[in-house]
Amino acid sequence: MKTILSIALVVLALCLVSEAQAVQVQVQEGDFFFSLESVKKLQELTAESSNVNRMQNPRLTSTSFASVCDNPSLPQEFMPLCMKRGASMSLSRLAAVPMDICEICAFAACTGC
Repeated sequence: MKTILSIALVVLALCLVSEAQAVQVQVQEGDFFFSLESVKKLQELTAESSNVNRMQNPRLTSTSFASVCDNPSLPQEFMPLCMKRGASMSLSRLAAVPMDICEICAFAACTGC
């Protein structure tokens, strides 16, 4: 009896963990949807690019999104957006998405909670 109960609890725990991992928060920008993890990576890359620009010339505080699109570390799901006209504006909006609010789905562009 204890063995059956133990096995049932393990199976239940595995089901709960697999369901929790199946839910993926998506961030929408226009017609495009991106995973929250990819948007976090984009934000890291834009922050790095901004820091490099400031060190080279303190008056340059904006990020070159063309260089972000050329970065090999950029997740591949952004490539269709990078090829689109107006990509800089879309990427800048994605880079400004508040992650703490998005993770609890309190931001309009975030779905999938």
